[in-house]
Amino acid sequence: MTIKEKRTFNEVDEIVISKEKLYAFVLECLAKTGCSQDHAQQLADTLLCSDYRGHYSHGINRLQYYVHNLQIKSTAPSGTPQILKEKGSTAWVDGNNLLGPVVGNFCMQLAIEKAKNFGIGWVCVKNSNHYGISGWYADIARQHGLVGMAFTNTSPCVFPTGSSEKSLGSNPICMAAPGLDNDSFFLDMASTTVAYGKIEVADRKGETYIPPNWGADKNGKETNTPQEVLNDGGLQPLGGSEITGGYKGTGLCMMVEVLCGIMSGSAFGKNIRQWMATDTTADLGQCFVAIDPECFAPGFQGRLQEFVDETRDLKPINKNRPVQVPGDPERAHMNMCDELGGLVYKKKQLGHLKTLADQIGVIMQLVEEDVYA
Repeated sequence: MTIKEKRTFNEVDEIVISKEKLYAFVLECLAKTGCSQDHAQQLADTLLCSDYRGHYSHGINRLQYYVHNLQIKSTAPSGTPQILKEKGSTAWVDGNNLLGPVVGNFCMQLAIEKAKNFGIGWVCVKNSNHYGISGWYADIARQHGLVGMAFTNTSPCVFPTGSSEKSLGSNPICMAAPGLDNDSFFLDMASTTVAYGKIEVADRKGETYIPPNWGADKNGKETNTPQEVLNDGGLQPLGGSEITGGYKGTGLCMMVEVLCGIMSGSAFGKNIRQWMATDTTADLGQCFVAIDPECFAPGFQGRLQEFVDETRDLKPINKNRPVQVPGDPERAHMNMCDELGGLVYKKKQLGHLKTLADQIGVIMQLVEEDVYA
């Protein structure tokens, strides 16, 4: 398998930071909050994985959010999720308001155990928190030769089709399935056109324009200005407006809510606390699924590999932009990071890290020169 697209590095605007330095920095920041070392390591793993895969909206861009919630005890710094009910291949879990990655790892491991015993494991959890990228959890199942799926509801930031009120989250959908030679089908997407964090990253980079169908102003009307989205505006469901299929994105957002919020007994819809609010616990609902493909037709991995390779080999419209399958852009980004020997960031992205470090008394020495401003 060959990834035909290769990401490029712009040494003028971008900088490479070693994973080791960044990992140590994240752990030092979390230690200042009283977070247990094991929980801090689980969070650091997910944050760095997100940036490694090129999903900057859910990587160290979110560190300040986690630190703040731990500092004010809005998120529990230690503890263990609790299994409330089990029946065959299913389980219902209370996340006990722990860090999302701690809850997610616990639930996916439980789903994997059940899949190995019953062919499928289905775990729903309430009282969880922001867990990073869904792909982290689905990939754990994939590494066991299983098909993994992960879903979560989120704070209301989406205007349902035809509504001038926000009542849905960006509610990601993820499925990872193993192919041959570590190849895979790897779908990890928001139910919105983009994740909310992508708007934040665009703003932090100093960008003043976002593409159509990304976001809306405070009245639910489409806007191309990041600040209008971030200042009481919100996201558009996948597809954008009704005429371009936004009602389908609305349906996907609601489907995830059924699997996560409704099924787990957590907060749901517009009842979930607002993003960055700390007056109550997040009480997010999440769903983790692991499936053993060997329970069905034989040769799953080979057949999947044939399918994804056939798709990649389709004649492209533009010869300079080959056809890709879900997961290819991330693999290209990871290959670039491996070749450069670290994670790649826009220099402007580092400014908020420096601010955080100064606020909590951590010395930030990620790079040799001062490029944080």
